[in-house]
Amino acid sequence: MNDQTSKPTARWREVKHRIAHSIKLRMVLVFLLLAAAMTFVFISGAQKAFSVGWREAARPLLMDYVDRLAVDVAGGDGDLPSIARAQAIADRLPLVVRISGPQVNWSSHPSQPPSDWLWHKDEQAGRWDDENWGGSKDWDRILTRSTADGHRISFDINQAAFERRPRLIGYALTALLVLTLLAWLYVRRQLKPLDAIGEGARRFGRGDFSQPIPDRCCQAHDELGELATTINTMGRDIHQMLEAKRALLLAISHELRSPITRARLHAELLPEEGDAALQRQALLRDLQEMANLVSDLLESERLSNGHAALQREATCLVGLTGEVLHELQARHPAATAVTILASPDLPKLSVDRARMRLLLRNLLDNALRHGADAAQPPEVTLSRTADAQVIEVRDHGPGVPDEQLAQLAQAFYRPDSARTRAAGGVGLGLYLCRLVAQAHGGRLALENARPGLRVRVELPLA
Repeated sequence: MNDQTSKPTARWREVKHRIAHSIKLRMVLVFLLLAAAMTFVFISGAQKAFSVGWREAARPLLMDYVDRLAVDVAGGDGDLPSIARAQAIADRLPLVVRISGPQVNWSSHPSQPPSDWLWHKDEQAGRWDDENWGGSKDWDRILTRSTADGHRISFDINQAAFERRPRLIGYALTALLVLTLLAWLYVRRQLKPLDAIGEGARRFGRGDFSQPIPDRCCQAHDELGELATTINTMGRDIHQMLEAKRALLLAISHELRSPITRARLHAELLPEEGDAALQRQALLRDLQEMANLVSDLLESERLSNGHAALQREATCLVGLTGEVLHELQARHPAATAVTILASPDLPKLSVDRARMRLLLRNLLDNALRHGADAAQPPEVTLSRTADAQVIEVRDHGPGVPDEQLAQLAQAFYRPDSARTRAAGGVGLGLYLCRLVAQAHGGRLALENARPGLRVRVELPLA
């Protein structure tokens, strides 16, 4: 029973969701409601106008016509009402003729009861019900005549004449459905540019400015055409700003390489012993960080623009991870405690070894820096799924607020808790990891492990 009641509820929710998220459906519904409202207002107004003004216009004509019909049925003075003439009138017109009196009691359609407007009388209250259109008593005076010999001749509408055309209702419903379909097709055609505009906006959001919104959408002389033109203009402006920023970063990076190299050469000439030894080591370390930053900037530009050609070769990720950890021991002594958990059936993967080394170095460096004060060292897990190899690096540090996870892999973004140079870097590490994963056809995902942060990289096997 619960399943039967839940299915209509689910369908109703789906319908409400579609209507709430579709401007086309809402416009068609507005069209239908407007048509229904206009029909109601027209019919109500026509009925009100007829009920108010019919006495001055149609009522005298109708009474005169009924008088002529009654005279035709009654005949001359002293004659009884003629059933033959009454039958001829009933055959010629969509009317029901009834004769009642002391000698003649006859009805052209005995199976049809009198209509409400003709006999709608409240016998208990002893009065006529005037709530109907025109009042029953008024209709009785219009459609009923009495003869001199005491007979009563009444006229009524032949309901069978109207019921012979039931297909009119079907025609009306079909016309309504056709009008609704035409309205839907028209609205759909008018709002079709919205699909192209939405797709173009999504491309701009992904950073793809190579294909603007088609010209056919911009050439429309309406609000949608203006919207498409505005979004294209916005996309060009954003593209120009991004290109200007990228050009500035590249220019600065290239210009910094030469002075950094010269400064490093001068630092190498400092004495390796004595009081200058500590300053020499600190200076060389800072210069190396600057050189790494410049290299990361250049690498991020190449990867983000697709200019980097991957030099793929069969690589054992387990062995490469061990090599990276060995290199990090000079900077992070805790790197010796990092555990590597690898599945025994991991095959070699065709990747760019240098860029995969960059990815592992940044992931492990990030985990070692943020998990330095944790009770447990970071963990590296290498596994495989049906179509990918998976690298997971997890630290046991403080983690990252959930609302900042989506921005953590963006360029130059650092959480508030990692703003210091000692703990936070410059915000390029995870960004480069995401670019390297995407360049190999994979993806990077981040989640809070509580405690710590877990970074998952999936690389396709093919």
